[in-house]
Formats: sequence, structure tokens, C-alpha cells
Amino acid sequence: GSSLEPPEAGMEPPAAAAPEELPPGAQPEQGGRELFGYVGIEAVLDQMKIKTMKTGFEFNIMVVGQCGLGKSTMVNTLFKSKVSRKATQPGREERIPKTVQLQSVTHVIEEKGVKMKLTVTDTPGFGDQINNENCWDPIIKYINEQYERYLREEILITRKRKIPDTRVHGCVYFVPPTGHWLRPLDLEFMRRLSKIVNVVPVIAKADTLTLEERAEFKQRIQRDLKAHAISVYPQEDFDEDPDDRALNDRIREKIPFAVVGADQEHQVNGKRVLGRKTKWGIIEVENPVHCEFPMLRDLLIRSHLQDLKDITHNVHYESYRVRRLNESNR
Repeated sequence: GSSLEPPEAGMEPPAAAAPEELPPGAQPEQGGRELFGYVGIEAVLDQMKIKTMKTGFEFNIMVVGQCGLGKSTMVNTLFKSKVSRKATQPGREERIPKTVQLQSVTHVIEEKGVKMKLTVTDTPGFGDQINNENCWDPIIKYINEQYERYLREEILITRKRKIPDTRVHGCVYFVPPTGHWLRPLDLEFMRRLSKIVNVVPVIAKADTLTLEERAEFKQRIQRDLKAHAISVYPQEDFDEDPDDRALNDRIREKIPFAVVGADQEHQVNGKRVLGRKTKWGIIEVENPVHCEFPMLRDLLIRSHLQDLKDITHNVHYESYRVRRLNESNR
């Protein structure tokens, strides 16, 4: 018969299928599947933390700047211990090296059960000569040598489960507190080094500048970096997450950090603080009102340490690896 015939008496047309009901407490799917009970996926974070605490991790930092800008003191202030030592012994006449010499000191420091193998590389002799032409070459050579060492271990047929990482994760560049503008040496160094390593510029011994001089000097440096297309850390091109971009934008507004280093404690209002004692009072290095050292410490250690390592591995080392393998194929 025709499908248009009316239904027989006593028979009702089939009702539309009711939507499937969800169990109480469950939410509809929105890209991820909700679980009806506790599985324990979040425990992977605890597993990663326990493993990291057992094996520890590596962090390699380089400090570059002229003699007398307080590089060793700043590193000791960062890690609150004597992790950087001067090239000369006390009592001996300090002589400026004829060429740039790189000196690395490695320590294992521990805090609340977390071990970190810290390597600090100093560059005595940088910018101290009358003719500073190509004084960045030994530094570039050293950084590339660490990439080459890691690459040689990585391409072995039988390689280590954990390759020793000596690559430089961050380079802190100390700008002299002239209060005027960046020197050609500063611009050329950062232009060359920012392509192969994370460069963080800081204004050394910022207590020698007034607050007005400090603010004006910082603005001039920011204009110079922008005019010469020098991308210092954190690089704008690598911001992927909107939250990260917002945080890094606030950091970029403050770079270069105006810092003061001190490795001696003083008594202030009944508390012991790290600072520099003057006739007019004590400059507290961890007081944001006095200097921007806390911002540098937070960037290098508390908020961006893992990001420094990730960018070193995924960007700078990767570009070196691709270039070297292409050269080998040719």
C-alpha cells in the first residue's frame, strides 16, 4: 500500500527518540572525555617531580661584560652562595688578560631536595682592550663547541640514556652604567650572540645612576635594540600561549634590568638582608624599590628557567644541528 495511508485504529505513530541521558555529575564532551571516576592521571605530575628530584637537572649560565662590573658578585647573589670565583687570588695583582679567556666553574647546589648542576662561565678580558675587534669570537666558538659536543653524543648509534648537557642556556650581558646609550661593542655583541644563545641584558651597578638617569638610559637601550633588530630574551617570536605572551610583554617592558649585586648581609629593621652599605644607607638588592635584581632572579630561576632550556634545545641547538648535518651531507 501507499505510505500515505492513515495508521490503523489503535496504533499510534512511533515517538521521536529521546536524547540519551548522561549519568549524574557528567558533563557533555567538549573536545576531551570526562571520566566517571578517579583514574589517577594527575599523579604523573608527582612522578615527574620525584624523578627530577632523584636525577637532578643541569643549568648553564654565561656572564659577559667588562672587568669591574660585578659579574661574579651578581652570580653569587643570584644563587646565594659562592658559586663564582674571581680569576686571581686575593693579594695578587689583578692583570687584564690579553685576549678573552673563558673560565667555567661547576657546582652541585641543592634546595629542598632538588639538586641542580650549575655551571657558570665567566669571560675575563672581554671589552678590556684598546682594540676590541672580534673579541666576541672566542665566546661564539665556545657556545658552538658545546652544541657540537651534544650533537656528537646524540648521533652515536649506541648513545647514553642521558646526554651530558653543557650547552649555554642563558647569557647575561652586563651593560656599563654610562647613562648615555649602547656602545658599538654592546650592539655588535648582542646582534651576533642573540642568534645562537638566549641573551639577557642588564644594567650593571645601577646604584651609580639616579632614578631619572636609570629610566632614560633604559628607554634609550630599548630604542637601540629595536632600531638594530636585536631580539633579546624573552624573544617575541617564540610566544605561543596568550598567557605567556602577556607575561613576557611585561618583562620586555622592563628589560634591561637595572641590577645591583651584593654578597654581604646587613641588619635592617631587625632583619638580615643582602645589600651594599653606603654613607646614606643600605641598598637592599632584593628590594624592588631599590633595584630590579628580583626581576632578574625570577626570570632566570623562578619563572623561565625551563623555558630557557627549551628554547636552547628546540631553537638555537636545532638550527645548529640542521646546519651541521646539511654541511655533512654536502
